[in-house]
Amino acid sequence: MRFVLQLGFSNFRNYPAIAQAAEAAGWTWLSMPDSLFFPQLTESDYPYAETSAIRQYLEHSAFIEPFVAMSTMAALTSRIKFYPGVLKVPVRQPLILAKLLTSLAVMSNGRVALGAGLSPWKEDFLYNGVDFDKRGELMDECIAILRGVMGEEFFEHHGKHYDFGPLRMRPVPEQPVPIFIGGHSKPALRRAARVGDGWVSANTDVPTLKGLIAELNGYRAEFGTRDRDFEIHGIDFSAHKIDDFHRLAEVGVTHAGVVPWDIKGDPANLTAQLDAIRRFGDEVIAKMS
Repeated sequence: MRFVLQLGFSNFRNYPAIAQAAEAAGWTWLSMPDSLFFPQLTESDYPYAETSAIRQYLEHSAFIEPFVAMSTMAALTSRIKFYPGVLKVPVRQPLILAKLLTSLAVMSNGRVALGAGLSPWKEDFLYNGVDFDKRGELMDECIAILRGVMGEEFFEHHGKHYDFGPLRMRPVPEQPVPIFIGGHSKPALRRAARVGDGWVSANTDVPTLKGLIAELNGYRAEFGTRDRDFEIHGIDFSAHKIDDFHRLAEVGVTHAGVVPWDIKGDPANLTAQLDAIRRFGDEVIAKMS
């Protein structure tokens, strides 16, 4: 099993030191949240936890745009990899997103992936002039465009929502950037199985993960993608000890998402976070490598 350090409960000013400590301690991935803004009012409910609690977290947290955060950390490290968990893809223009993604992949020597999600907040779409009801269709077209422009040949797209003639982006990375699909819904799982290089869960428990992964693997069999390299990033914040991670591995998790410090503590406490990163590296990562 490999491990993903989740940055959602840290202050962004700590990111550079955290990235360096995590690399030294043997973490494989760093993942940071994506939030464009906090709407004062919303029509939406959060699907994976109590909406009021999530809104309180969002209201009192500061979020750096993921590509800025990843670029900063990549410049200070050489091995650890990065992805946003997950990026609100359909509210972004796909060619601009593709340029950001390919540029960072080249500059970081391939140490980036795209965690791709929809966003449950209707205002992310409405305030950006994007049709919330078409978010699934937009997501599928965006992924197709990202895949297409990561090649070295001219690529054109003529879809329902995006239409452009032949173009070529340079530079592009030697290997296409992996795309990990986030979400627990049936459409998200089917999308991950059909076009993804992996799947990312929200925070949940082992029985729920077991059922979701079984469903996901059923769709992979349906689409004939079981032979494709595929990472399953499962998050259960109650997992802390080696036995907990063995249970996650038994249900099919390949990469465990972890916050090794107290999520109720001060998110700006860098000393506590660095200590927790190193301790987890010694007590768990080193023993499960």
